[in-house]
Amino acid sequence: MPISKIVNGGVAASGIPSGGIIQVQRTQFTGTSTPSIAANTSTALTDLTVNITPASTSSVIHLQAHVFLEFGVEGNDWEHVFFFYRDTTKLGQPASGSRKTGISMATRTYREADANSTPNIARYDYFDTPATTSTITYKCGIQALTADTLYINRTVGDQDANYTERGISLISATEIAG
Repeated sequence: MPISKIVNGGVAASGIPSGGIIQVQRTQFTGTSTPSIAANTSTALTDLTVNITPASTSSVIHLQAHVFLEFGVEGNDWEHVFFFYRDTTKLGQPASGSRKTGISMATRTYREADANSTPNIARYDYFDTPATTSTITYKCGIQALTADTLYINRTVGDQDANYTERGISLISATEIAG
């Protein structure tokens, strides 16, 4: 397909063939935070938010997240699920009885009550079809079995030692031509 016109030094969205990338928006969080979550309640992780304004109603938005964290409550290591929000709409597996539903879980590491090491990593993707050209706010979300404090980009103890880890978290939204 020939490119039809140039706008602001780039290619107009209408000139990008289906499957081509129109734009990428991203937030990379390098600080640390300790958000609280309620038991069995879907909660947005406000440090992991990205805005995108699709160029076309036929676009697909490829969402990607990488969350470096440690759970404060050890049992939540295996009793949780991650997902995305589109504005206030939860994206992922639809509700199914009393099950926690979403997209993915974090890796489970060997913890054995060590609050200074062995953090978790959640890495997940989702393809959204929002059918709008209005600005959308996407956020990472989590639901866990029990109330908890999450330790984002750090461990619970966060001790300054060579066996303690810190990392980064990110969310990105890539608009793909439909």
